[in-house]
Amino acid sequence: MPISVRKPEHNPLHILKSSLREKGRPATIAGPMVRYSKLPFRELVRQYNTDIVYTPMILAREFVRNEIARVSDFTTNEDDRSVVVQVGCNNVEDLLKFVEMIHPYVDGIGLNCGCPIREQVREGIGAALMSEPELVSSMVRAVKEKYGDKVCLETKIRIHKDLEETVRFVKMVEEAGVDYITVHGRTKNTRSSQPADFDAIKLVKETVSVPVVANGDCFSMEDFHKIAEYTKVDGVMAVRGILANPALFAGHETTPWAAVEFFWDLASSYGLPFRITQHHLSQMLDKLVSRRLLKEMNELTCLVDLIDWFDDHFILKRRMDKGFATAIAPVWKTDREELARM
Repeated sequence: MPISVRKPEHNPLHILKSSLREKGRPATIAGPMVRYSKLPFRELVRQYNTDIVYTPMILAREFVRNEIARVSDFTTNEDDRSVVVQVGCNNVEDLLKFVEMIHPYVDGIGLNCGCPIREQVREGIGAALMSEPELVSSMVRAVKEKYGDKVCLETKIRIHKDLEETVRFVKMVEEAGVDYITVHGRTKNTRSSQPADFDAIKLVKETVSVPVVANGDCFSMEDFHKIAEYTKVDGVMAVRGILANPALFAGHETTPWAAVEFFWDLASSYGLPFRITQHHLSQMLDKLVSRRLLKEMNELTCLVDLIDWFDDHFILKRRMDKGFATAIAPVWKTDREELARM
């Protein structure tokens, strides 16, 4: 069955502009994660007050040239809204081809100008584009001149050591027609263990008139509100925080057991690869079980053993079971709760 036409209320720009008025808070956003923000996870976080969800970054050059890449890199369905596909690209030609292929199936397209992974930078994409404001502006302008309001286009950036360069960059992409800007408050060389620079994000918000999204160090709703209040942004993006706790934006301090059961149902229904499934569950269980048990789970080597491990330790309800995806705390098998705390 074909995907129906995108609805205006799912447009990220509409959500960013209306969220404070309609919900009393900035938009809640699950950011792009290499390998891990695939369709099952996107569906999961939408159960927990997430307004906009990103796909993993897709390389435009591979996507437009290779049918296998298209099939493996992007899957969606009728309920996958509001969804933004992130693209890695460094030239107008590939970006226009990519947008032409994918824009009917997404609500927005995000140009990645911030990924610090060495291989991506070497290819001239991701954070490499932070030193190429003219190139980024030309790509933004080409898309907006061709598609106008039919395509919602974002640029996701990091900051420069010299913030005057950041100001120049965002002014240029705004003039080129970008719809909104996401700012990760770290330079491409700043370690994630160092605090994000919210003064820099605040500066960008004060510099441009398009909506701005803050990215960095959002691990709880307390963080969300502090970031929003300090920077006055239109949306707050969580990445590592929401990977560890998909219910972050619903106010849960740790992953509720309901989310674990719901994720199991989605991962098995969609056929998520074993290692990705295992990693998601490892992140979710990190604060729920002992180090020893977590290590035991991470050493499993196949999906059948992973399912058996969960059934040995927990009462893991399936969709047809009464009370499926309703529990907050883990539901242990009778003799396991004490073991989990060891």
